[in-house]
Amino acid sequence: MRIRAGGEADIDAILAMGDEAVEWMVSRGNTGQWGTKPWSQTPSRRESTTLIVRETDVWIAELDGEPVGVLATGDKPGPYVPLVDEPEVYVRLLMTSRRHAGKKIGSQLLDKAVAIAREQGVSLVRVDCYAGGTGELVRYYERNGFVKSETFTALTYWPGQVLSRRI
Repeated sequence: MRIRAGGEADIDAILAMGDEAVEWMVSRGNTGQWGTKPWSQTPSRRESTTLIVRETDVWIAELDGEPVGVLATGDKPGPYVPLVDEPEVYVRLLMTSRRHAGKKIGSQLLDKAVAIAREQGVSLVRVDCYAGGTGELVRYYERNGFVKSETFTALTYWPGQVLSRRI
C-alpha cells in the first residue's frame, strides 16, 4: 500500500468510498450514521467532502494505483466539536473501501496521522465518530490507541464521540 498526498482531483474517489460505506452500513441495519442515500447522490455530502478537501491535508491510500482509503487531517475539528487549548492534529475524515476490508488500511492511515503529529512536534491526535448503534466505530478507534474524551450531538440527533491519542 502507498499513501500519497491527495486533493480536489480525488473527490470522486472519496465519494465512491462513501457510497460503498453507506451501502455496507445499510446492509447491516445502520442507517443512523450516514443515512441510506449514496454520498455521490447527496449534494450536501459532495459539498462537505469538497470543503474538507480544501480545508485539510488529504492523504489517499492506494493499492495498485487504486484509491482504497482517505485520511484528512487539520489543526482543529469541525464546528460541532469543542476546541482544545493546545496544538493538535485532528482527523477530520477517515474512510476506507469496503472491498478491501481487513487489510488494516484505516489503521495505517491513523498511523500516518500520528506520524504527522510527530513531524509537527504535536503531542495530541483527536478524532470524532458516530457513537450510536452498537458502538462498533468507537471500539475501532480504541483498538487503534485512542481513548474516549467527550461526547457531543451534531445536527440535534447524531450522537458523536471524540477520542484522543497522546503521542
